[in-house]
Amino acid sequence: MLLLLSPAKSLDYDTPLPPKLPHTLPVFSEQPLELIEVLRRQSPQQLSELMGISDKLAALNVARYEAFSPRFTATNARQALLAFNGDVYEGLQARSLDAEDLDWAQQHLAILSGLYGVLRPLDRMQPYRLEMGTRLETAHGSNLYQFWGSRIAEHLNQRAAKQPAGERVIVNLASQEYFKSVDLKHLKPPVVECAFEDYKNGAYKIISFHAKRARGLMARFAIQRRARSAAELEAFDLEGYALAPASSTPARLVFRRKTAD
Repeated sequence: MLLLLSPAKSLDYDTPLPPKLPHTLPVFSEQPLELIEVLRRQSPQQLSELMGISDKLAALNVARYEAFSPRFTATNARQALLAFNGDVYEGLQARSLDAEDLDWAQQHLAILSGLYGVLRPLDRMQPYRLEMGTRLETAHGSNLYQFWGSRIAEHLNQRAAKQPAGERVIVNLASQEYFKSVDLKHLKPPVVECAFEDYKNGAYKIISFHAKRARGLMARFAIQRRARSAAELEAFDLEGYALAPASSTPARLVFRRKTAD
């Protein structure tokens, strides 16, 4: 089973890392450098308009692109699972995972990325900002979906093929913006989506903040349970969520809670 997550805009490169934390390198090495060369041609104003960000953030990311190196070291990079710091990753609480948890996550978790394509939890990552939905024109097309093409799906196929035959399934915990980067025409394993709904104003609905945190909670649940199938995720019960069987299908598991935390 492979679990897909979105990255986060917020990054943490300041909190000290655990001692002797293992690391790997991103599976795609040439493509990030190609994108960085395109991004380096953007002025702060152009980047601000392209990404819809403030001048301050644009200047920060221009500096990041300029500093980006083909060499990933302990000085300029850190493991992706401990670098991302948004709502999903607050739910996942990676810093409290032990070595065996991280090893399992390394084999079963894939973080989709506009710049890196796919990151494993222990892949070293240099700081960046490049959302998958950015309409960045490259030699491959007018946006990042065209840039990545079928590469991400093919990588997931390769990873899934290493799993036991009965465990080759993709569990989508990523946003639609990022999941669209997976070319379903080339993806071989079946996909199971997890949706998280909270009760508000007389109805169950997806509330972005809570849903993002719940995706991280589900990833943590799967990691600590060493889940081998989507069916095992049906027992997910963290922070008041429970499976809603009547609203679920084999391809879409819906989890609900009455009172949001």
